Amino acid sequence: MGEESKSKGWCWWFIAFAILGLVVTAAVITIKKKSHHSAKAAPVPGPPGAIERKYADALKIALQFFDVQKSGKLVDNKISWRGDSALKDGSDVGADLSKGMYDAGDHMKFGFPLAYTATVLSWVILEYGDQMDAVKQLEPAKDSLKWITDYLVNAHPSENVLFIQVGDPDIDHKCWDRPESMTGKRPVTQVNTSYPGTEVAAETAAALASASLVFKKSDSTYSNLLLKHAQQLFTFADSYRGSYSVSIPQVQTYYNSTGYEDELLWAAAWLYHATGDQSYVEYVTVQNGKAFADWGNPSWFSWDNKLAGTQVLLARLSFFGAKGTSDSETSGLQMYRKTAAAVMCGLLPDSPTATSSRTDGGLVWISEWNSMQHPVASAFLASLYSDYMLTTQTATLTCSGSSYLPADLRKFATSQYSMMNIQADYILGNNPLKMSFLIGYGDKYPQYVHHRGASIPVDARTGCKDGFKWLDSTDPNPNVAIGGLVGGPFLNETYIDARNNSMQAEPSTYNSALVVGLLSSLVTTSSAVQSFTS
Repeated sequence: MGEESKSKGWCWWFIAFAILGLVVTAAVITIKKKSHHSAKAAPVPGPPGAIERKYADALKIALQFFDVQKSGKLVDNKISWRGDSALKDGSDVGADLSKGMYDAGDHMKFGFPLAYTATVLSWVILEYGDQMDAVKQLEPAKDSLKWITDYLVNAHPSENVLFIQVGDPDIDHKCWDRPESMTGKRPVTQVNTSYPGTEVAAETAAALASASLVFKKSDSTYSNLLLKHAQQLFTFADSYRGSYSVSIPQVQTYYNSTGYEDELLWAAAWLYHATGDQSYVEYVTVQNGKAFADWGNPSWFSWDNKLAGTQVLLARLSFFGAKGTSDSETSGLQMYRKTAAAVMCGLLPDSPTATSSRTDGGLVWISEWNSMQHPVASAFLASLYSDYMLTTQTATLTCSGSSYLPADLRKFATSQYSMMNIQADYILGNNPLKMSFLIGYGDKYPQYVHHRGASIPVDARTGCKDGFKWLDSTDPNPNVAIGGLVGGPFLNETYIDARNNSMQAEPSTYNSALVVGLLSSLVTTSSAVQSFTS
């Protein structure tokens, strides 16, 4: 009986030690999982490193879509099948609105998304201009930006008037013709004190303020002109608050706005960077932060919602240190950074707060229409945030107790963990379809792109109505809309390559700015961001 009791006691001690060992092991695993990596800060990136040829080639192609989309009298035209078009745009209102760019596969000039294109492209140049220059793509990007800002300046003839659209979409979409031969009426739509459009005026202010920084060293006179218009437009937007979707209901069909508060913050943030005027920091923090910024609630960056972009842009001030801010302003900037961090946590695939809105291949998927917009915009913001962390020696990002390195954010921009698909490479062909979504890149890309000019032979003589035979043609497009990023795959990662499938097959000018941003951040092995605050 005594020996049996000793045996049982020994067994209980063995079980107790085994359980203790399991607990200790689990704790170690949990700690490792939460720390994710060593908390030691990564080295600060230096000048542009070795060129990543794949991304350099893709960047050169992506930038060419801006040339495809140009309106007006083309200078040094690089697209063989394009020519002068819309030379009389704006003549009915005494303005030269011939420049600018067409929105997508049609011939409309929509000011709201076009200004967003310019703001994003400016941001890309300001952050990654050295990298772009290393692969000889900086000047083409600046030329394309100026083509848009020239138009936006002309679209602002007086302090409280902004021309926000050229063309009537109902008339425009009843035709299928080349821009060089279009004959339909192209009326001009404006916002003013009687019919305000805060979001489009503020977005245009953001575009011109950010662009003023791009041209500050190379052309100070032009930079000052852009900044003057930006400041006037912001005052107009803020003083006469009202959504252009309410003032002009007909815009709701194509670029309906869900609110203007985000654009006011976005514009003020850019105006601070362009001027150094502390009142803009007060505007986005003390005066309007709580009311407009939706702190603590991450969102998606798009032509309609600038909050995520604003949060990352203002987190930049928190990372690098804004001079002369009050305690309340500093607190507000910290809230922007905290919300920007929440945006990042939602993107990291194994974060506790990761979004579940992804394809099986790991691509972030938010919208059936133009599905590529959100993953590309998200990856661009992740690259920026990662580089802010690296440049300021910020070791980790914490997501509900789990810690991540800047490298993890860069992996999101370049890698979807679930199947190790490369996010940028997904666009370029490493996807279930083995097809590039960037037109002109690789051996396989969409051939039936929803784009009028690309679908009609240069020597074709067609009018408004008879051109629809080219929309219905079973032949591939005779012209390549090089550099366009098509709408993208469905949630089940299928793609219908059909000219009348505008949901998936239509490229947009603003998507090009986003993909240029993503590729520019990856084009060299080192990508230190630059200082650009005035």
